[in-house]
Amino acid sequence: MTRFALTVEYDGRPFMGWQRQDHGPSVQQAIEDAAFAVTGERATVHAAGRTDAGVHGLGMRAHLDIEKPITPFRLMEALNARVRPNPVAILDCVEVPDDWHARFSCLARHYEYRIVNRRAPLTWEKGLAWRIANPLDAGAMHEAAQLLVGKHDFTTFRSVHCQSESALKSLDRLDVTRDGDRVTVRASARSFLHHQVRSMVGCLAMVGEGKWTAADLGDALEARDRTRLGLNAPSDGLFFVRADYA
Repeated sequence: MTRFALTVEYDGRPFMGWQRQDHGPSVQQAIEDAAFAVTGERATVHAAGRTDAGVHGLGMRAHLDIEKPITPFRLMEALNARVRPNPVAILDCVEVPDDWHARFSCLARHYEYRIVNRRAPLTWEKGLAWRIANPLDAGAMHEAAQLLVGKHDFTTFRSVHCQSESALKSLDRLDVTRDGDRVTVRASARSFLHHQVRSMVGCLAMVGEGKWTAADLGDALEARDRTRLGLNAPSDGLFFVRADYA
């Protein structure tokens, strides 16, 4: 039995999320079905994160165990051939030790949220970014975002369906930058709560529009109450960028 680590890129628009679902297609299922077609084995693919419906992956890390003798390159090529026409690509495949785990060995996860700040509708980026027509003050968004960096109880920014045992998380980075009409939010932490990034982005957008102040954001955090959330951003603009390991 050999454990292979995969780096996966995917367009989340056709999927119900990463995790296998009974009510629709998933990225996990697409890769597992491709692996079965290649090896004849029903391997389970474990990922560094479980992205929601519509969320995209630039460099998701995952692993699976295969009994059939096969090189990493041949497995990568075969998976890419068999996963089509799903918008999924295996960018890299390497052998890893048996105790390496895509989820539990992960030291940090990095997300990026893309906002297009313009009045004109999106064309080819529809489903790949969140269009906000009202002008955004990215500087105010970034300044307010620093209130969320550090160790906090993020109950306000947590989905009611979140299965994490604790809402206490350490947020290492939350940066907001602008390049023309592009506003990008980058978040890094060892782990995130369900909907945490989207919830933080939604509230930061309210700050950027002038609907909230930084103090309002701080009050929402301190409230530890989901009903105090200002806005949960749509899944469209969220990308899992990469996962870090030792």
